Amino acid sequence: MVRRYDPERRQRIIDAAIRVVGEKGIAGLSHRSVARAADVPLGSTTYHFATLDELMVAALRQANEGFAKVVERRGSFGDPDVDVAAELAALTGEWLAGDRTGVELEYELYLAALRRPALRPVAAEWCQGLAQQLARRTDPVTARALVALVDGFCLQVLLTGGEYDEAYAREMLGRVVGGGGRA
Repeated sequence: MVRRYDPERRQRIIDAAIRVVGEKGIAGLSHRSVARAADVPLGSTTYHFATLDELMVAALRQANEGFAKVVERRGSFGDPDVDVAAELAALTGEWLAGDRTGVELEYELYLAALRRPALRPVAAEWCQGLAQQLARRTDPVTARALVALVDGFCLQVLLTGGEYDEAYAREMLGRVVGGGGRA
């Protein structure tokens, strides 16, 4: 199918890259596999994304929106009466209970930054964005610790196939928010 004027082509390519990673993992991602999935000529993928890293950056940026949308939808970190630990534990649970493939995809792209330096700034955007939300209710150092803990919970659930324990997460996040634990 030839599309001379195709303003959505770039977005279709990004969406196709996300589908390819979801189906085949990072190892299956290539300009050719994305062109096939997007139903566009190979030259279109390289026109819009000169390198595979550029395409992965766009895909990671879009994938990172999953958790951000959950946070934004609830919009509770601006409310001074909300228990930060309980809300963050609930948000994490809501995200993990949603589209599991989407969560796995986000983390696969996120962890690809270990080997692909071009992805690191985008991976950092996720951490910084959530930390900024949390810093509205706590100090910046505690906010960063909370983000690291949420990352740990998510990775443990994804890597072990275990269930997310919201009560445990709430308790641990509460310890960080409260200064390190109970007597």
